[in-house]
Amino acid sequence: MKILGIDEAGKGPVIGPMCIGGVRIDEDRSNALKNLGVADSKKLSPKRRVQLAAQIKKYADGWFVYEVSPNQIDELRKLMSMNDIMVLAFGSVIEELPSDKIYADAADVKEERFGKRLLDNYMEKHPDISAPEVISKHRADDLYPVVSAASILAKVRRDELIEQIKVDMGVDIGSGYPSDPKTKKFLEEWYRENGSFPDIVRHSWKTAQKFIQ
Repeated sequence: MKILGIDEAGKGPVIGPMCIGGVRIDEDRSNALKNLGVADSKKLSPKRRVQLAAQIKKYADGWFVYEVSPNQIDELRKLMSMNDIMVLAFGSVIEELPSDKIYADAADVKEERFGKRLLDNYMEKHPDISAPEVISKHRADDLYPVVSAASILAKVRRDELIEQIKVDMGVDIGSGYPSDPKTKKFLEEWYRENGSFPDIVRHSWKTAQKFIQ
């Protein structure tokens, strides 16, 4: 039986993309991920995440990281909620890595509702196949090694993209999260000097809107 773990990195930042990681593996081999020492990506050092990501890719039956740019997020938010965007983004990973059982980190306050929406979205496109089992839980990256692995791939990719932004912009933008002083300083100085934000910023975020208003 193939199982799939899905988790996101970068849902909340005002700068940079959101990355949704997926890792598929045979269920009877999932202990291999646990033995690697996978854990919630936020509890691991950047160096350890990079090391684990390379090992995860070797062990996995398949892996994929779906990226949603700041501009795409802004455009989609004109039409739908962030939860709707999460359903679509997680759905793109499921399309790429179809599996018998799916473990997802719930991106909704009601974890069962998020799982049902993922399943409904998938079955609408594939009405003729057997429905996979979908298990959606809060803190799934703590509960299921396959979700921990997905969390790590998503976080490593987002970190790579943030580092590339720093190089391209020639300035330290921090982590991209609204609470980061470096991020706030970058936004304030950039808007003061240019009167607008670059494409790396999610213009629809409250943090950005405060400067615009």
